[in-house]
Amino acid sequence: MKSRRALLAKSRLYLILDKKVCAKRPLNRLARLLSRAGAGLIQLRDKEASDELLKIRACALAKILKNTKTLFIVNNDIRAAKLSGSDGVHLGQSDASVRQARRILGKNMIIGKSCGSLAQAIAAQTQGADYLGIGPIFQSPLKPEVKALGLDPISRLKGKIQIPYYAIGGINLSNLEKVLKAGASGVALCRAVLKAKNVKKAAETFNFRLNK
Repeated sequence: MKSRRALLAKSRLYLILDKKVCAKRPLNRLARLLSRAGAGLIQLRDKEASDELLKIRACALAKILKNTKTLFIVNNDIRAAKLSGSDGVHLGQSDASVRQARRILGKNMIIGKSCGSLAQAIAAQTQGADYLGIGPIFQSPLKPEVKALGLDPISRLKGKIQIPYYAIGGINLSNLEKVLKAGASGVALCRAVLKAKNVKKAAETFNFRLNK
């Protein structure tokens, strides 16, 4: 079994396989490419799939990433995360609490939580979250209705949050340095990599910049 928390502590590049953004490109092939390119975490986000289809897709990705150094995370669905053999689940503010997820998943699986404020971040950490997603930092085409938070929320976490926290939302190579200087452990990306002409090269470029 992977040393999940040891891998998490070293991971700076978090990539989100959003089914809408991936369009017709095979998720399995993308997962292999992104893992080889240095992704520390890969999340499956498919909000339109049926429970059964989500489980099938999650099982396939879990199998592909099982013997790699990439953690596989399922978005929202605790049941699919457990049944697929994934490394963990990522929860939004309107999803189950970290404590509820922990009771179902046990102590060994990774639980992440989306947060938009210091108060939410502290609450998630207190409940036992393993990492946080902070954002949206910049305006994101994926969530145009959600107001961007800017860099301030990341800066406020310094010294108060001891678990990894990934900045998410509208991050690209031109604003990456600002995000890292604000104090983020790493970044969570979707379109910046998946919409690139060369997905693997885009992921490798981000990985190099994050770890140089």
